[in-house]
Amino acid sequence: MTITTVAPTIDANGITAPAYSDILEYLQSIYQGIYGSDVYLGPDSQDGQFLGALAQAFSDVNAIALSIYTSFSPNTAAGAALSSNVKINGLQRESATYSTAPVACVGVANTVITNGVATDVNGNRWDLPASVTIPSAGTVTVTATCEVLGAILAPAGTINGIATPTLGWQTVSNTSDATPGTPVEDDAELRYRQSISTSNPSLSVLDGIVGAVAAIDGVIRYQPYENDTGSTNSYGIPAYNTSIVVQGGDPVAIATAIAAKGYPGMPTYGTTSETITDVYGNQKTINFFFATDVAITCAISLKALTGYSSTVGQNIQNAVSAYVNQTALGGGESASVEWDGAVAAAKSVANANTFRIISLTLSGPSGAGAPDVPIAFNDAATCTPSAVTLTVS
Repeated sequence: MTITTVAPTIDANGITAPAYSDILEYLQSIYQGIYGSDVYLGPDSQDGQFLGALAQAFSDVNAIALSIYTSFSPNTAAGAALSSNVKINGLQRESATYSTAPVACVGVANTVITNGVATDVNGNRWDLPASVTIPSAGTVTVTATCEVLGAILAPAGTINGIATPTLGWQTVSNTSDATPGTPVEDDAELRYRQSISTSNPSLSVLDGIVGAVAAIDGVIRYQPYENDTGSTNSYGIPAYNTSIVVQGGDPVAIATAIAAKGYPGMPTYGTTSETITDVYGNQKTINFFFATDVAITCAISLKALTGYSSTVGQNIQNAVSAYVNQTALGGGESASVEWDGAVAAAKSVANANTFRIISLTLSGPSGAGAPDVPIAFNDAATCTPSAVTLTVS
């Protein structure tokens, strides 16, 4: 490619910059125009190496220019630039969070538990509030926070050990499934949330509701449903009802967002109910679903090829786990955790040429998939890396 400048060019199509090889060829042509076409500029010559260093410097500066140009759009920005861009929409990158669970502490009345710690069946530690007093009823339910960042799963009844024995504290058990924590929000997730947030001022009521719910701190996934027919639909949503399935977030904040963006008298459907009072003092009950976590396991049989290592295996486990955890909530466009998606995730890791997948089986509460694992419209598929088992031959 023949170029006339080493600088980037901005036109109606965006920004472009010449490649290193084109810059080097351009500099060589100028050099030969000065000293003659017979001057030797091979990579083993001093002059050739000098021009190569100049070309690399121009190429590096151009790369920075392209990065700066693309940092101004949330569609192409990355890292700190993207975090800054989304502030225009009133958003900020979600920080990593800890899993939480409601735990019932049983013991002698008036026992004070100071800096108590419970453990689950996998050995994870869960911190109670700094001070917990068991009332006269002999039991109190408080929120325990896992000491490990991220999505630590704990089904109901599995946080049942006392790590800090206290006189009068007899038993502990989580009364429901833990709410999984989240890792730091990555660029792709933040870009998607930014695009959804622009629906807030939309003319579509449902788009406005989705945009408002998506912007709530702690909301991980969501799926809207609108039954505009005169009869109950296949999901069990009554006629002319709107239903939102949400994973994570504060229930009052979610209900407030739905009430603010919904039309007057809009009927809502779900198992979680919150009564919201508007600015005029009118009360309205908003119903929605908190997604039910559905644990997914995956069994993979691999044929190890040259270069395979345990690190590659760990990357496979992490990739498949991430795929399942990012799967859309049940219903909508995805009513299942898909087998081919799990295979694609496993093959997406670095050094994928060092193994061959012999078989991959996904399983859910109802057993092995065929090959996909179906989930209900108000389910949220979850999977930890340890739930992805590898058999390597």
